Amino acid sequence: MATPATLLSRRDLDFQLHDWLRITSLTERARYQEHSRETFDDALALSERIATHHFAPHNKRNDREEPWFDGERVHTHEDVADALAVFAESGLLAAAMDQEHGGMGLPHAVSTACFAFFQAANVGTSAYPFLTLGNARLLCAHGSPEQVDTYVRPMLEGRYFGTMCLSEPQAGSSLADVATRAERREDGTYRLFGTKMWISGGDHELSENIVHLVLARTPGGPAGVKGLSLFLVPKYLVEADGTRGERNDVVPAGLNHKMGYRGTTNTLLNFGEGARHRPGGEAGAVGHLVGEEHRGLAYMFHMMNGARIGVGAGAMALGYTGYLKSLAYARERPQGRPLTAAGKDAGAAQVPIVEHTDVRRMLLAQKSYVEGALGLLLYCAKLVDEERSAPSHEERTQAALLLEVLTPIAKSWPSQWCLEANNLAIQVHGGYGYTREYDVEQHYRDNRLNPIHEGTHGIQGLDLLGRKVVRGGGEGLRALGTAIGRTLERAEAAGDEAAGLAATLRAYWERAVATTARVWEPGDPQVALANASLYLEAVGHVVVAWIWLEQFLATLEAGPDDAFLRGKRQAARYFFRAELPRTGPQFDLLAARETVVLETDPDWL
Repeated sequence: MATPATLLSRRDLDFQLHDWLRITSLTERARYQEHSRETFDDALALSERIATHHFAPHNKRNDREEPWFDGERVHTHEDVADALAVFAESGLLAAAMDQEHGGMGLPHAVSTACFAFFQAANVGTSAYPFLTLGNARLLCAHGSPEQVDTYVRPMLEGRYFGTMCLSEPQAGSSLADVATRAERREDGTYRLFGTKMWISGGDHELSENIVHLVLARTPGGPAGVKGLSLFLVPKYLVEADGTRGERNDVVPAGLNHKMGYRGTTNTLLNFGEGARHRPGGEAGAVGHLVGEEHRGLAYMFHMMNGARIGVGAGAMALGYTGYLKSLAYARERPQGRPLTAAGKDAGAAQVPIVEHTDVRRMLLAQKSYVEGALGLLLYCAKLVDEERSAPSHEERTQAALLLEVLTPIAKSWPSQWCLEANNLAIQVHGGYGYTREYDVEQHYRDNRLNPIHEGTHGIQGLDLLGRKVVRGGGEGLRALGTAIGRTLERAEAAGDEAAGLAATLRAYWERAVATTARVWEPGDPQVALANASLYLEAVGHVVVAWIWLEQFLATLEAGPDDAFLRGKRQAARYFFRAELPRTGPQFDLLAARETVVLETDPDWL
């Protein structure tokens, strides 16, 4: 019997991509017409193979042997560079990029599934291409043709890597307080001076060059976020013929050491220090303006929104691999006897712990979280494909609206509940779960970073309730309601159990819509947003219940019925019966416009 996969379930990916999302239908559109089910399957198979053989084997080494800084250079162990070289040579680095830029032109939904294998295998090493792809996409959307030719093509070849540089020590997530300044020079370049903090992939020797995308202020610009511009700042300057030039004035001041993601360098970067490197004989990091001045944050959101969904995908992948490993352990680990008459015989053989009801509860909860999260993220990825390729302007607009309102949920819900899946995976392992000999304790530590990566739950809650569901008179919320309504109609037409699930979901969705209106009735943002994180969690659960109803309906058409499809339906039942009711008290508190936290004096804490 073959060893079961413990990164992701290929059967589940195939089910969600093909039986549910019908992703091959995209090949009927001009953008994807060169692809087929065969090319999608080949890309998934290649991803699983490389992730298994080149990324997973050094995951523990990443955790044990962190990058180190000798005062001049940042060092990583050799397995990281070797794995990234294989990844780049495979062409997967450019899988979803347009062919005109040297990419494969795969649908975003397929490339998201492909990359999830690498996130599950080794989230530390996969962070380098993850950031690079986001950087390249931003430049393709907003950079000049020269910037694309000079920097994007080498990134997609794996020769350059990329970063995003937003936070600063004194500012954190408050980008209005960014202080890095950019001074224009006569040749059209800028010189940057300032410090950036928490920069993943900020320095290393894994590539020929590093392309930093940096938020900074130009003299005389508006205060706050409206005065931010975006600059491309390479670690090494690039000559006109594409060769690497002198070292730029951007240097690491040190490394941050996190509880997880230990294979990813995380740096404090100084721009314009002038002590070690003076390009052209002058202090200041040479930068190139991306787009127009004072539109930097709008451009950066192109990368940030993609990164938020990518963080959700990483959280899902870590939760998913933890689930599969705890499932394999539960099937193999004998302990105790059943609560039956036969089980009272102390001489009877022990049973695998999966036979115990509470262990099955923990496994079913994990399954409902990780497979629901995978569905949410693949659905969002397909919305990207719809936004790019749908035949009508109206369809593309609706896809964009729906993606916008789902993005904070796609980032935060997996970061919360797939972390809980990792918590349960440790519990299934019992005492062994807390030891480094088993993978699940590292998965938990790695995943604990994702509720903070790319904006905390609090920030995502403010974004959802304060902007996304009220913008345009609530057009985003209506777009989500329309999508859920179509699912409810199909489920009601299917009758039987599906209709019962639809009735339950309809009641909770109507509660979500009514609560949204209720919290905004007084028109006071302070009161409305006092419990925004709770709103995010409650609406997120309703959205994932919708995703589960979609998957439930897909099982009815996928046949022939087997343990996999029956397991899908059972996970849907679990989510509706054990998880969705959590939102009742949450909606009660929100509708009451509870202000106990708002009214708490900081001195009382």
